[in-house]
Amino acid sequence: MQFKTPSELHRFLKYSNKSIPLISAHRGGPTTGFPENCTATFANSIRYNPTIIETDIALSKDSVLVMMHDNKLDRTTTGVGKIENYTYKELQQLFLEDNEGNQTLYKIETLDQVLQWGKGKVIYNLDVKKDVPMKMIVDAVRRNKAEAYSVIITYNATQAAEVAQLAPDLMISVSARGKEDVERMENLGVKVDKMIAFVGTAEPKAEVYQYLHSRGIACILGTMGNIDKSAAANGDALYYKLIENGVTILSSDRPVQAGKQLAKFTKDKKLKSRHIKILKR
Repeated sequence: MQFKTPSELHRFLKYSNKSIPLISAHRGGPTTGFPENCTATFANSIRYNPTIIETDIALSKDSVLVMMHDNKLDRTTTGVGKIENYTYKELQQLFLEDNEGNQTLYKIETLDQVLQWGKGKVIYNLDVKKDVPMKMIVDAVRRNKAEAYSVIITYNATQAAEVAQLAPDLMISVSARGKEDVERMENLGVKVDKMIAFVGTAEPKAEVYQYLHSRGIACILGTMGNIDKSAAANGDALYYKLIENGVTILSSDRPVQAGKQLAKFTKDKKLKSRHIKILKR
């Protein structure tokens, strides 16, 4: 996926009945041999589908922004203990592990490295871990000229307002399940045309989609967890149905399987965008 300016990204992500459904690969789409929050994993994910990469940012002892979901190193690396107790140089002595606990050859990367890698390839959904200052994230996006392919995740209206004040040109993923949530953020200075709405990990009522769509807001549904498990047990056509019901983006731990259904939907509805290039395999 390629975007030259933030405005191009805004227009692409604004909801319409011609919106192309997208996969957001949760934690980058880890699988056997490919660990969480690693550009090698991102590259593997985009081999299959045009993909939003949801990725997690933590802070080292010496205030380097690094890619890590947990506040401890134990689950995803060869290290132990809290990430905040390690300098970036010390973190570089470790290796990432995949979800089966297998050591890989990959190292913990910085946000700068990740943003540089993603240009012209993906949209990032940047999940900022607790105690990481939003200003540091915005500064990194600016430093790497990544405004045209970065969305910042927020979890409440106060966070959304902070990002909107720091960077009024950036897209923001907001937690919104209807009119009340949207208007609360609007009153705090968050512009509707910069919002993507995360509607939760269970499918909302139809009126939630109806309201958000009426405001031009695309919706993200988190299928990681119960919905992904249901699709694995009962058939991947569930993902197609979710798109039919009104969601635009699926944040999934099964990006390949879900992506096949979204590709089918896109083909069935004859949807196209100049920003998406399908790679031949």
